[in-house]
Amino acid sequence: MAKSSRVSQAVKSARSTLLWFVIILIGLTGLNWAAVQFQDGLWTPKLALDLEGGTQVVLEAQLPEGASPSGEQMSQAVEIIRQRVDASGVSEAEITTQGGQNVVVSVPGEMDEQTRARIESSAMLEFRPVLFAEASSSVQEITPEMMGMEPGETFASEPESEPADPSDVVQLTDQVMVDFYAFSCEDLEDRTEPADPDELLITCDATGTEKFVLGPVEITGANIKDAGNGQVQAQNGVATNQWAVNLEFDATGTEQFREVTERLYAIGSTVDPNTGMPDTNRSRFAVTMDDLVIVAPTANAVITDGKAEITNSSGAFTEESTKELADQLKFGALPFSFQTQSDQTISASLGSWQLTAGLIAGAIGMLALIIYSLFQYRALGLVTVASLLIMGGVAYLVVTFLSNQEGYRLSLAGVAGLMIAIGITADSFIVYFERIKDELREGKSLTSSVESGWSRAIRTILASDMINLLVALVLAMVAVGNVRGFAITLGITTLIDLLVVAMFTHPLMRLLATTRFFGGGHPASGLNPEALGAVYRGRGEFKVTDRRRKRGAQSEAERRQSIAERKAAELAAAGKSEEQ
Repeated sequence: MAKSSRVSQAVKSARSTLLWFVIILIGLTGLNWAAVQFQDGLWTPKLALDLEGGTQVVLEAQLPEGASPSGEQMSQAVEIIRQRVDASGVSEAEITTQGGQNVVVSVPGEMDEQTRARIESSAMLEFRPVLFAEASSSVQEITPEMMGMEPGETFASEPESEPADPSDVVQLTDQVMVDFYAFSCEDLEDRTEPADPDELLITCDATGTEKFVLGPVEITGANIKDAGNGQVQAQNGVATNQWAVNLEFDATGTEQFREVTERLYAIGSTVDPNTGMPDTNRSRFAVTMDDLVIVAPTANAVITDGKAEITNSSGAFTEESTKELADQLKFGALPFSFQTQSDQTISASLGSWQLTAGLIAGAIGMLALIIYSLFQYRALGLVTVASLLIMGGVAYLVVTFLSNQEGYRLSLAGVAGLMIAIGITADSFIVYFERIKDELREGKSLTSSVESGWSRAIRTILASDMINLLVALVLAMVAVGNVRGFAITLGITTLIDLLVVAMFTHPLMRLLATTRFFGGGHPASGLNPEALGAVYRGRGEFKVTDRRRKRGAQSEAERRQSIAERKAAELAAAGKSEEQ
């Protein structure tokens, strides 16, 4: 009675798990349907550059006559452009250097204007005065009605008078402040065009915790002669634990920086009659890269020698972060804009034939696996076939979803990752089925063997899949281009393997174990106790006969003997026969 109750509970649990699995499949299908209906999505994954072709743009570095960039500087330019392309949602792009001062950008499909603007902007470093700053969490829509204005009346957008200098608050018109309060740091993702250097700029810092109204550009990165990092030194010359970025300007930049710091220091030292305190906002200057504030320090002194030390009062600067910032400043210090040299459509380097060949190879591998499964496991091999088909369907839905929502594109390397998934999934099935067989050899019923075999197999499956996930994670972090595409598909299919084995294969086996064909040990089921070395003893229980166990044990012992042990056994047997 207790056994019947356990079997009934297992059947209910299996059906419930399969129901949830079906719900997941319906959900994935629904997400792709919604993308097709409302987001111009497709029912097929987008293809990468090597399979579909795309657009190639050659960018030429604009340098003074006779000057040429170093290899390190070109590598930095490539990395910045790669980050911009990735941020635009384009995957599987290829960015390389060519001829010493050209950067070649190749993207799958047609390059939209937003991506083109990202890669063609110069990324020059700029210094702007801070006019106003506040926490980025303060987002508020202000309307004329809220300010008691008449219907149809608008906020003033022009200053009441000409600004005396770039830090003059007269520039903070009503419209500027309304735009500032309504601005969210998330809005920066929608910007495609660089800001006008002669106009005010509303932006945020790199962490997204503070937003600014910045004045016109006063100094550009072209005037930085050198940049480095180091520890701040106290007045007695002893190094502290605080890290800083050290700048050195050229002659023009030195004079410009002196004028800026002189004005900002005066603002910070003068009491504002309206507040009774110095204006701590306008005594700051912001260092921006790609219109994003890298750091906004306070001018604590007038700097006349062209050497500046940028520190962070919150102690957020570390050796690594200051080194990274110094490298950015040095790169930005170059007159290093890019101009489009050529723009052309390129054909697929591998094309549909190679894709077809890869799919044919995968189909052959799948067919070979099916034949092996049916030969080795008989009817049980049909569970393998069904699980592989389900796994392929889930993988297709997931890759299509990522293609529609995240811009993922399938490359030939990605196809290889999907092909490897066949082996990964088949390995999980084999581990599970062999554990069930081991339990049957112990004389257990099939329903009991399925449960015990699962508890033993899942540990091995998890250990194997965790290694695959770790490999995929490392490759995705350190690789670019096609290798990253391979890592993504490897990681996706590994997770799908766990999903299919746990939510389809195991519940299906629990249900099949209760059928007469499998549970009764039919010879064609692949779970025949007689063939496995177990004997049916009634009421769904099996045992291993002494004869089979001894014969099997003797055969196994003989197989494990070394050559020397076999020789010794043969001599001993010969001696016994002579004595007789």
